[in-house]
Amino acid sequence: MTLAWTEIAERLVTATVLTSLVGLDRERRESSAGLRTHALVGMSACLLMIVSAFGFADVLGTSAVVLDPSRIAAQVVTGIGFLGAGTIIAHGSLIRGLTTAASVWSVAAIGMAVGGGMYWAALIATVVSLVLLVIMRPLERRLDRRWRKQTVTALYDANAVSLDCVLDALHKINLHVLQLNVEKQSDGIHHQVEIKLEECGEAALQSALQAMARVDGVQSATSG
Repeated sequence: MTLAWTEIAERLVTATVLTSLVGLDRERRESSAGLRTHALVGMSACLLMIVSAFGFADVLGTSAVVLDPSRIAAQVVTGIGFLGAGTIIAHGSLIRGLTTAASVWSVAAIGMAVGGGMYWAALIATVVSLVLLVIMRPLERRLDRRWRKQTVTALYDANAVSLDCVLDALHKINLHVLQLNVEKQSDGIHHQVEIKLEECGEAALQSALQAMARVDGVQSATSG
């Protein structure tokens, strides 16, 4: 069985559109893998799935030739892990990029589903991915603030001070960063960083707030 070129084009375009929707969220948050990366991964995974399932029709029926359509698909699953790992940045106890790596993994699966003709599965997976990335984010923050009180938020002028300087202010008073999230503000100048401290308690929070407030360029510092 072979696919018509119109069906091939339909699947490739569908995979590109669906995975681009996921990539938009990562692009908005200035992740290392953005819109183009997600679209390329999804489209490529779709193409590889098509090749795996239909690319060897001309040799089928030949003596001693056996087709395993899952072979290339399995290699995509393995190979995408290396690409995802490239988006993860570890700096001491601080790890960034895990969500982006997971989204790259997701768009590869979506692309493979479209390549296999499972349009509804791909569409549902896209919707679920967007819910997890966009809608669940505020809920995650709210629960995080409720369960872990050692979160501080600072608004700083990116032209006047770097994020490293803000983090150094915490390191100097022996406070360690467990996790952080940086968002660029609409004016393109100010950045807001949300820092989760490894240390617990009110004393750690107050020390962190005072340390960041003393940094030139930091305009406000509040606790979560």
